[in-house]
Amino acid sequence: MLDKRYIIFLFNLFIMAGLMAQGSQLVEYESIVTGARQYQKYESKIRGKVVAVVANMASTVGDKHLVDFLLEKEVRIAKVFSPEHGFRGDKDAGELVDSNIDAETGIQLVSLYGQHKKPTYSDLENIDVVIFDLQDVGVRFYTYISTLTYVMEACAENGVKLIVLDRPNPNGFYVDGPVLEEKYKSFVGMHPVPIVYGMTIGEYAKMVNGENWLYNGLHCDLTVIPLENYSRNMIVKLPIKPSPNLPNWESIYLYPSLCLFEGTVVSVGRGTRMPFQIYGHPQIVYGSFVFTPFPNAGSKKPKLQGEKCYGQNLKGYAHNYKNNESGLNLLWLTEAYKTLNNDSTFFNNYFEKLAGTDKLRKQIEKEWSQQKIKKSWQQGIKKFKAIREKYLIYN
Repeated sequence: MLDKRYIIFLFNLFIMAGLMAQGSQLVEYESIVTGARQYQKYESKIRGKVVAVVANMASTVGDKHLVDFLLEKEVRIAKVFSPEHGFRGDKDAGELVDSNIDAETGIQLVSLYGQHKKPTYSDLENIDVVIFDLQDVGVRFYTYISTLTYVMEACAENGVKLIVLDRPNPNGFYVDGPVLEEKYKSFVGMHPVPIVYGMTIGEYAKMVNGENWLYNGLHCDLTVIPLENYSRNMIVKLPIKPSPNLPNWESIYLYPSLCLFEGTVVSVGRGTRMPFQIYGHPQIVYGSFVFTPFPNAGSKKPKLQGEKCYGQNLKGYAHNYKNNESGLNLLWLTEAYKTLNNDSTFFNNYFEKLAGTDKLRKQIEKEWSQQKIKKSWQQGIKKFKAIREKYLIYN
């Protein structure tokens, strides 16, 4: 009888062969061995140490939370740092997260999305090692890479070691979008990278260190625990939603394109059962899909609350991913602008922060084609890929 591990190995070889032959392919999360699951590779670095953990509800080892898993291993966890959306993932986008005590473990929870976004000296006092384990989605304005940067910076300033437990990037199969300009740097975009950068969070951490992007050229004492059985061509179906309004793989696949609507008057379905799978507005006359946003657990004050919106349901687009043009889809955004541009408030001040430039807004206002807009990105993307190449772990 074949050993179970050998069967899994053959299964993963089959997946990898399929990916190379067919391009991007949907893959179940369980076929990938995350950094967190490879305890033997980081046990010696935390044994007998005082540890802090950066984690949320998606930081799991099998069916256990990472914190519970480490406590069972008798690891001394002094505190847990929580990012945007909180440790339990129940906070809205942009909603401040309080520091408190975790009711289940009694461990101190320190918010990195409340009074401060960077760990302070007192936060890290007496801490030997920080373990960082957040599920990223590979998009510049998804704030977990900003939290990563601040944690790296604080560790470097305070002589604390950092271990990043790598996780797959569900949007790791392409690179696209304008490269962020320094003028538009913010917590939703800290580095000169495209909107979609095609790296895991472990690879990204190596790039932040290697390119001296930390304050004053600081260098973090960094260890990345790599994934096994992973290729960047995989479209990975995450078993736990990484944040309240990304409930499934379709929303994560569509997020890089649809999140640009957050800088406009158009709704992306917050306050419905289909966030980041639909878009609409009361005055979009061509829409074949109708929805009305109302407050819910993921969005307490949704845009266009109580207003009937007309637009499109894009779940079908996501399911046809093999036939879709690789990269960001701007057609939904440009078409909505053409319909609503009689309203001078189509764009808000947040759009430039999301885009990382004011050029995209100006191009849309001039009614440039998607092809022409994307062509304007290529020089920046080429330069970024040359930088990125130095830090890639996976094929």
